[in-house]
Amino acid sequence: MTDDPEAPVNRDELPFVAPCRKLSPWAPFSWVRAGVKDLMQAPQQSLAYGLSVAIMIAIVCMLAWTRGSQWFMFAMVGGFVFLAPLTCIGLYAISAQLERGQAPLMTRSIRAALKRHFGNEMIFALVLLVIFLVWARAAVMVSVFFPTDGETTTMDLIAFFSFGTTIGAVFAAVTFSASAFSLPMIMHRDVDSITAIVTSVNAVLRNKGAMFVWLTIIVASLLIGIATAFIGLVIIVPVIGYAAWHGYLETIDASDFPRHEVGITSVPRPDIAVQDDDSSSAHDADPNNPGSS
Repeated sequence: MTDDPEAPVNRDELPFVAPCRKLSPWAPFSWVRAGVKDLMQAPQQSLAYGLSVAIMIAIVCMLAWTRGSQWFMFAMVGGFVFLAPLTCIGLYAISAQLERGQAPLMTRSIRAALKRHFGNEMIFALVLLVIFLVWARAAVMVSVFFPTDGETTTMDLIAFFSFGTTIGAVFAAVTFSASAFSLPMIMHRDVDSITAIVTSVNAVLRNKGAMFVWLTIIVASLLIGIATAFIGLVIIVPVIGYAAWHGYLETIDASDFPRHEVGITSVPRPDIAVQDDDSSSAHDADPNNPGSS
């Protein structure tokens, strides 16, 4: 097992993708409940983080509305739904601290987001940025085809919105699949961005029902947050961030990959450590077990 910090790691022998578990379609609701629990355990840190993200989203929407166009604003808001994991790695760090019985310090969370995993985060961000820029450009181009000549019929509007929705759905599916579990895995284990992205895509494709429910929860929550003049986002953003972390832990089995040498996730959670100790004791007590030596 790679949980042994003294065991040498041969990168060439690591799997290309981490296996995933089969989820119930309703599993995301348990993630949300766990996210609410984390919010209650770290209210100050959570609300501070949520307020910062809410202000950022509000500024982006205001600029898009006043300096750009409504279509561009919708693209920006839609894109944020799928770029949101980039803003949540600090929240993953808070959940990881709570799991380990540590005080949820903002300084430790910011260090995890901006220092510990910065290289892999930037590679991941670059991939999403390219997709998002193409997506935003496509949204602007779609608006050009809005029927303006003559009298606009209902069928013209249906055709226009169907075309725009289809284009947006393609970009949304690609981006969501790549980002659903990537950054939590980068935070949790010492893996490269490509492995994390491929693992995320594989897990989404194998759990389409659960991931559709999870995506619906994210979109509906963010729309509610925006509809409340961004105030609701102060609570919604940290809950979604914490829920994403718990969803990753339930979905992805990354035990074959090494832990980080330093940082919050360099040590296992207490429940994992107890399981490992019990497993080792069982091996030691079984004289017929060839691996007990």
